[in-house]
Amino acid sequence: MFPDINGIETPAFASLQQHAETWKTQHMRALFDQDPTRFDRFSFHQEGMLVDFSKHMITDETLTLLTDLAASCQLKEAMDALFSGEPVNRTENRAVLHTALRDQSDRMVVVDGEDVKPAIRQVLEKMRLFCNEIHAGIRTGADGRSYTDVVNIGIGGSDLGPAMVCEALKPFHKKGIRVHFVSNVDATHLVECVQDLDPATTLFIIASKTFTTQETMTNARSAKQWFLESGMQEEDIARHFVAVSTALQEAQAFGIDPDNIFGFWDWVGGRFSLWSAIGLSIMLAIGADGFDSLLNGAYAVDEHVRTAPLNKNIPVIMGLLGWWYNQFFEARTHAVLPYDQYLEKFPAYLQQADMESNGKRIDRRGKEVSYPTGPVVWGAPGTNGQHAFYQLIHQGTQLIPCDFIVPARSQNPLGDHHAILLSHCLAQSEAMMKGKTAEEVREELEHSGMTEEEIQFQLPYRVFPGNIPSTTIIVPECNAFQLGQLIALYEHKIFVQGVLWNVFSFDQWGVELGKKLAAKILPEISGRKEPSGHDGSTIGLIKEVLRLRS
Repeated sequence: MFPDINGIETPAFASLQQHAETWKTQHMRALFDQDPTRFDRFSFHQEGMLVDFSKHMITDETLTLLTDLAASCQLKEAMDALFSGEPVNRTENRAVLHTALRDQSDRMVVVDGEDVKPAIRQVLEKMRLFCNEIHAGIRTGADGRSYTDVVNIGIGGSDLGPAMVCEALKPFHKKGIRVHFVSNVDATHLVECVQDLDPATTLFIIASKTFTTQETMTNARSAKQWFLESGMQEEDIARHFVAVSTALQEAQAFGIDPDNIFGFWDWVGGRFSLWSAIGLSIMLAIGADGFDSLLNGAYAVDEHVRTAPLNKNIPVIMGLLGWWYNQFFEARTHAVLPYDQYLEKFPAYLQQADMESNGKRIDRRGKEVSYPTGPVVWGAPGTNGQHAFYQLIHQGTQLIPCDFIVPARSQNPLGDHHAILLSHCLAQSEAMMKGKTAEEVREELEHSGMTEEEIQFQLPYRVFPGNIPSTTIIVPECNAFQLGQLIALYEHKIFVQGVLWNVFSFDQWGVELGKKLAAKILPEISGRKEPSGHDGSTIGLIKEVLRLRS
């Protein structure tokens, strides 16, 4: 049974609240000075990956109190419920089993009395066969030529995850196939994507569970129109359009061959779906073996989560630390800073995964919460971010915990580029932790020959408070296995925090209201119906758009 325990209601909470007060007079710099083994005690290895928590506002006592909190919230029991297929998504009465999609063990995973793993293996095998035939040139377009371009049409989890992974693993793409992603209902996204493509060598993937998602189906119909207007025939659609969906009849009505419809299940949440048939674009990009490696990386983390004690469990510690800063230090945002250009889309991917999961104000008992829940997740690749927003992190008035992610080896070794990148990454985490004292600034300015009057003026502007917490994650290289690990770490971190906040992390009712209102506004903004039933601002805006369009 999934526990129903709020972290702030546990005995551990009062101890943590009292302990947090001690950090008003502590600085991480002093802790490093006092304890030369701090890095060894607060960093962990996992299948080639290093995760360093030593630059956090924690001591051994802090970690003990935090893991006591996790135990009081019955986190292990919650994990067991998740892995076993209990309907932990209570508002929709669904299991949440993205972990089953990559489970390499012999364990059964039972949903409604049936082991779901044989069906998972069957879909994976169908995907492998399909992709292998395309890569071998056995499966071709209507005129017998091999496919050169794949266009994935989806939105949300049907776009962000696959797009992020394909970008992150660009060095491992199969030769001769380019993968594109269209998500925005803004026609520009589709038009810019297809304008230079050859329809005879283009394969479209329509990724929509219900085959009714407005943005996806609008783009799909326009892609079909472009395909036919470019000289292709109706019967060619079956060779150039495939679907990832549970809506067999709707996909067939679109013109898709039933053999080219790849299914998944209602226990696959959108933002956790890249491991399912939604990852077909990934497999086409990196091959079946590469996709298997991605799954294996995630499975390695799943096994770590299942077996590691709480005080050595990496995603558990990640989740606890985020909760610690959110609850006691008013940290309302979290920066994800990948020092790898291929991970450019990773912060955006985590925005959806985290903010759609834990951006909740009602707890599991149906009561409004009295405490902060999910943070705003944001970020950009280093070193670009250093010249954009790091100023706010270093010297602003908000505490912003950061995650630095960097591969030890570059996929594109060129001169000193990667050494410079690494030096900046490590220097930023050090600077955030240590800061720069007034005494250090004074010594530096005196050494430069500055007058005392000018020093007095300049000094306060050049002081850095430091004590900014950060996690540093180092991987050997950004390959499929390591990326699978990285994604799974954050998935489990999100789950841990949802348990501590006692919210439902796997529904997303907040996306529905805007959809319903948009459906009402559409005929009005198209001029087919008089605007009514809205507030004065919305009616005024509709009328102004109609005036400008006319």
